[in-house]
Amino acid sequence: QVQLVESGGGLVQAGGSLRLSCAASGSIFRANTMGWYRQAPGKQRELVAIIITGRITNYADSVKGRFTISRDNARNTVYLQMNTLKPEDTAVYYCYYRAVGLDYWGQGTQVTVSS
Repeated sequence: QVQLVESGGGLVQAGGSLRLSCAASGSIFRANTMGWYRQAPGKQRELVAIIITGRITNYADSVKGRFTISRDNARNTVYLQMNTLKPEDTAVYYCYYRAVGLDYWGQGTQVTVSS
């Protein structure tokens, strides 16, 4: 089992920044993928950004150039630096962990961007 604990969400004005963190604990495999998805009201959950152990990254087109994902393998923690936030970034952000074919999700953290 893997537990994911997120932090860093909140309310910010458009153009502002937030940094999300997610710490993984439990049965952690060295080779894994961690990342962030988000779900806005009435919409499906969508990929925001993922990062693989070797630091390969993938971003949704809507956040490229504004969001940066990074990880600290020693702390099993993934970060999402979100800059130039827009009202359409408002959603619940979920931390994601995948290893050996198993997926785990955090409880979600609300990000609200006011116009």
